[in-house]
Amino acid sequence: MKRVVQARLRDSSQTINCSFSDNIFPKIDDIVIFKEDRGFDYAQILSEPHIVLKDKIEDVIYEMVRIATPRDLEEINNNRQKLKEAQDIFVQKVTEKKINMKLIDAEVSFDGSKIIFYFSSDDRVDFRDLVKDLAKVFKARIELKQIGVRDEAKHFGGVSYCGRELCCRKFLKNFEPVTIKMAKDQNLPLNPSKISGLCGRLLCCLSYEHCAYKELSKGLPRIGNTVTTKEGKGKVINVDILKRKVSLQFEDGRVIEIDYNNQLNNYT
Repeated sequence: MKRVVQARLRDSSQTINCSFSDNIFPKIDDIVIFKEDRGFDYAQILSEPHIVLKDKIEDVIYEMVRIATPRDLEEINNNRQKLKEAQDIFVQKVTEKKINMKLIDAEVSFDGSKIIFYFSSDDRVDFRDLVKDLAKVFKARIELKQIGVRDEAKHFGGVSYCGRELCCRKFLKNFEPVTIKMAKDQNLPLNPSKISGLCGRLLCCLSYEHCAYKELSKGLPRIGNTVTTKEGKGKVINVDILKRKVSLQFEDGRVIEIDYNNQLNNYT
């Protein structure tokens, strides 16, 4: 059994889980120092502590060492200043080597032993020589990570059409597959500008209620089907999946809305 909190790694959008001992009392927004494989790093607390049973632990849980001291915070701020110089040098090296990549962001670990550069590119990039040059300059372990358009949107954040912060920035840990069929199953307009996010890809939220729509639509006719009712045969012109109601148009021009569960007998 472990006491665990969720925390934001460094200044990124990546979240991690940290366990802590009885003599540490972390609060939301606290900066804490934790131990990783190659040294120490820092994170900001996002949640209240909760208990996790050992046999229920799925994610990696890092061990919290302490709540950041004033000296720790000073070191973190110094690292942030160093990053500005590191980004300038990175761009300079990329320009010199004529590599097709765009720097998105950079991070440095708490102890300065590791620097991570995030970049985007339309091509597959061989950056082995670049890594060697950067390692010589900074005397640290260098990691380059190529990210896609969805990761780029997650990094920069923004406000979606719903008026809320992007889900990928706010809480999503992983990107789940999203398909155009999800939009079709929910009777949404297949206009790219209506169902695409700021990243240009299909909205992540299309997947949230997809299972519910699939369940509620079982047995319902599709638009264009011919339905036989007590009043005759009508053509389905609209389907309200959530209310399980359909609108039918008859040959004489009448349009009626009926409750599928109570009034529809069959359809062809």
